[in-house]
Amino acid sequence: MRQLVLDTETTGINPKQGNRILELGCVELIDRKLTGNNFHRYINPERDSEEGALAVHGLTTEFLRDKPRFHEVVEDFREFVRGAEIIIHNAPFDLAFLNHEFGMLKLPSFESHIVGVIDTLAQAKEMRPGKRNSLDALCDHFGISNAHRKLHGALLDAELLADVYLSMTRGQNSLGMDIVVEDSGSGLQMAEIALAEVLVLRASEAEAAEHTALLDGLDKAVKGTCIWRAPSL
Repeated sequence: MRQLVLDTETTGINPKQGNRILELGCVELIDRKLTGNNFHRYINPERDSEEGALAVHGLTTEFLRDKPRFHEVVEDFREFVRGAEIIIHNAPFDLAFLNHEFGMLKLPSFESHIVGVIDTLAQAKEMRPGKRNSLDALCDHFGISNAHRKLHGALLDAELLADVYLSMTRGQNSLGMDIVVEDSGSGLQMAEIALAEVLVLRASEAEAAEHTALLDGLDKAVKGTCIWRAPSL
């Protein structure tokens, strides 16, 4: 499955008031693995950022003056996102801006180019009701370093969100075992598996209860039984 973790930076919070996208960042995941095939563009929004937005992203009008306009990057962007599942933190915000930009160019909606959207903010609120679920808060919760994040940036935030999403959904990218196949001399092959010594610690009652609550949240998210509760084959 091809997924793209997407983030935007904008001149303000409301596209209906003339605010525009000034940075796009997408991080590609294929079968839950980071590929390094990312998409990143700074964009001249053809207007100044509002004071509050500028304090968040720090991208000045002077810096963006020689960058391409949205219509100059949109075809590359459309081709990159086509057919992918999109992962966004607070999806309604970014989707409103993307659809506004596409609409100004008389293009089909952004959603018509993709197969679906996952909103990690909505997922986090289900898993952690009543708690702070900003990207910074989720990085702290899952032990993901964001010390280098002084200002918001679309690509940097997409990279952090990719780590958060994989942690939230308990992804495992490899088994961590080395398998060596040797010829036994009799035409048979034997596999030697190098196994590390594993120290097993039993979960406390509180940890077990938290784990059960997490699985309940995953069941709700998939509207059924999540893979972690599926019977082994």
